[in-house]
Amino acid sequence: MARSTRRPHRGRHVAFLALAATLIGCGGAQDAPQAATVAQDTRSPAPGTTQARPGSTAAGAAASASPSVPTRLPGLGPRTLAEIPENARQVVIATGADRKSPRSQVVLYRRTPMGWEPGATWPAHNALKGWTDNHHADDLRSPIGVFALTDAGGRLADPGTELPYDRSQGFTIGGTGFEGEPLAGSFDYVVAINYNRQAGTSPLDWTRPLGAEKGGGIWLHVDHGGPTHGCVSLARNNIRELLRALDPDQHPVIVMGDAQSLGR
Repeated sequence: MARSTRRPHRGRHVAFLALAATLIGCGGAQDAPQAATVAQDTRSPAPGTTQARPGSTAAGAAASASPSVPTRLPGLGPRTLAEIPENARQVVIATGADRKSPRSQVVLYRRTPMGWEPGATWPAHNALKGWTDNHHADDLRSPIGVFALTDAGGRLADPGTELPYDRSQGFTIGGTGFEGEPLAGSFDYVVAINYNRQAGTSPLDWTRPLGAEKGGGIWLHVDHGGPTHGCVSLARNNIRELLRALDPDQHPVIVMGDAQSLGR
């Protein structure tokens, strides 16, 4: 594995056996250890699939904010907003259509003196059975919550991200998803979502602080055209754009879940 030298690796080096059949990220193999797969099979886990498992504005900002720049993150209720760290200056919001839907949309917001500036809205997929606030391994639901984004990687070379980036053939994936679509290339670029994982390590590190039964390997990764096992997937160009935008100095987080849950 080749870890980018752009920023020092903040966790211990993790050796990983790069076998697509045993990879368990959001798009690894069906019987891989503990990952929330990104496969797309509404019937039963397809062979080769896996599961891999955001501040207040400055005083006076409300008065000066442009109508196009919200002073508060749209769609988020008080409970969700309270979970966003005060130091977060980049917030990725992944909003599911409803509790049981595998379709969602993603927007990156940047905090400015005027308020929260939104980027483009990107279509996305989430888990086959939608969302849950009590995620478990292999439940085919994406976890609801606010999670830091600290580490990235992929099978292909670093596209220019400021996040620590682990390039490794361990991100190779094969097989088909829930709808028979090929999974190859799904892990060409990934951003680890810090649900039940050790921050500061490669996305390929399968350490599960909450225990294996709580799943893990939840990633943002390349969309393969269907539901995932727990991850959030974006079109290749969109995830490359997101990787280049994320800045660890801005303490990026992802807020993810169905619209009703996030609005609480």
